[in-house]
Amino acid sequence: MTDLDPNADPSPGQHPDPSADPTPPRRPRPSGPILYKGDELDAQRGPGLGCFRFQLAVLVVLIVLTPLSVVWNWSPTVSAVLLLVVLLLLLITGQTIIFLLRLVAADRRGRRRPLASGTRTVGELEDAAAARNSADPVDPVAPVVPGVVPPPPPSGPHDTV
Repeated sequence: MTDLDPNADPSPGQHPDPSADPTPPRRPRPSGPILYKGDELDAQRGPGLGCFRFQLAVLVVLIVLTPLSVVWNWSPTVSAVLLLVVLLLLLITGQTIIFLLRLVAADRRGRRRPLASGTRTVGELEDAAAARNSADPVDPVAPVVPGVVPPPPPSGPHDTV
C-alpha cells in the first residue's frame, strides 16, 4: 500500500482519500481593532433630518404612483422600474433612520435617568468608575459596587496598610 498525499493530484489509477478535506485553507483575518466600535458618531458626516424628510416624501409619492401605473396600463417596464426604485428607496430610507436614531441615542446617553429607579444607570456607574480611576491611579481596575464607598488612598508613608 502507498500513502496518498492529500495535496497531490491522484494519478488515473489512484483514488483520492475520502477523509481528506477538499477545501483550501482560509486566509487569516486581520486581527487589528475594529475602527467603528465605540467611536463617537459625527453628525456632520451623515444624512440630516432634511434629507430624511425628502426621502420620505419621494417614497410616499412612489408608493402611491407604482400601483396606479398598473391600473392606468402604463408599460410593464415603467411599473417594474418604479417598483425597483421603491425597494431601493426603502433600503436607503431605513439606513438613514437608523443613523438618525443612533445620533439621538448618543446625544441622550448621559442625560437620561429613569424616574423610579433606585439604582444608578450604567452610564452613571461608568462615570463614577472613570472619576475614581482618575483620582486613584494605584488601583485602576477595582470593581464599582453601588452604595460602597472605596477607602481613601494612602496620603503618606504612615498611612500604609
